[in-house]
Amino acid sequence: MATINELQDEVIEEFSDFEDWMDKYQLLIDLGNEQRPLDEKYKNESNLIDGCQSRVWLQADHVDGVMKFSAESDALIVKGIVALLIRVLDGHTPQEILDADLYFIDRIGLREHLSPTRSNGLLAMIKQIRAYALAYKMKG
Repeated sequence: MATINELQDEVIEEFSDFEDWMDKYQLLIDLGNEQRPLDEKYKNESNLIDGCQSRVWLQADHVDGVMKFSAESDALIVKGIVALLIRVLDGHTPQEILDADLYFIDRIGLREHLSPTRSNGLLAMIKQIRAYALAYKMKG
């Protein structure tokens, strides 16, 4: 299993193939569309992330000591962003997730190319993922 940083480096490399931000947005949209849809039963109030302009549902489970995430959004770009977060953090322990420095977001230029509301949404998603990790760590 690749480490969080190895996965971040993969994402950075993938995005560095494109100069143009329209192409990078297209890559995000494709990533979002590739992820399997979230089971309807998880599209509930308790999984909705506060602070996102669009609706984002995030389901977190703790299986065999590692975190498993699935998510869905009604906005294409946001769905891509959450797909990236899941790709980097899924299958890691709560502690690894809490210790992770998510440098890929700045490296691929995501933060500076998002509107302020989307940027806040991204921070809200990360906060929520960390909150889940912390909750499972405390239970553990």
